[in-house]
Amino acid sequence: MRNIKNYIPEWGHEWLDIIVPGLQILLIIVLATVFHHTIRYLLKRAAQRYQWPQELMVPILGVLRWVFRAGAFLMILERLGVSATVLWTAFSSFAAVGAVAFFAVWSVLSNFYCALLIFTMRPFRLGDYIELIDSGEKPGIRGQVMEINMLYTVLQDFDSPESDAWLQIPNTLIFQRVVRHWRTAPHHRQPLPHTLPSTEAGTATDMAPAAATATSLSSHSGK
Repeated sequence: MRNIKNYIPEWGHEWLDIIVPGLQILLIIVLATVFHHTIRYLLKRAAQRYQWPQELMVPILGVLRWVFRAGAFLMILERLGVSATVLWTAFSSFAAVGAVAFFAVWSVLSNFYCALLIFTMRPFRLGDYIELIDSGEKPGIRGQVMEINMLYTVLQDFDSPESDAWLQIPNTLIFQRVVRHWRTAPHHRQPLPHTLPSTEAGTATDMAPAAATATSLSSHSGK
């Protein structure tokens, strides 16, 4: 700055103190915009190539936009003369509040993270049939995958007699259960054989000898 002032008249020194920071701020904004659009373009190309769902791209692009905006804002404040200590104090305070909020909404964020794993690892896709097995002794929840969002995996109940029955399964539950997967519709479960309860069965057994006795008495009286 001092070397530049040697080549400028004294009346222009005051303007130089305004023009140079202004040019630096303009350069920061231009570079942040260029880098933001470049990374956004690359992410969109990757999404088209690997068929990432729109539900995944919206939060990623939103976070990317705010990261560049916050970084550019902090650099502009530094160019305007704000102390780095003040910036660090403000950042650490914001990080502490963010950590508390993170643990407060951990259940929601865990579903969000599991949704990212489902989108990237693709254990199943829309239209597939899955079953969540809780244990090997009883059948689990199963249905056709109709929607995968940031919180739930929505299934159309395959075994329900009602065609409009929907199941909303938290994404964390997908990774806590054994998942059985079909590309096409599986066979319907066979209905369990109808058995009489023990009390009814006992009553029917007791009534059988009585009915036989009544039949024999009626035959003797006929004779």
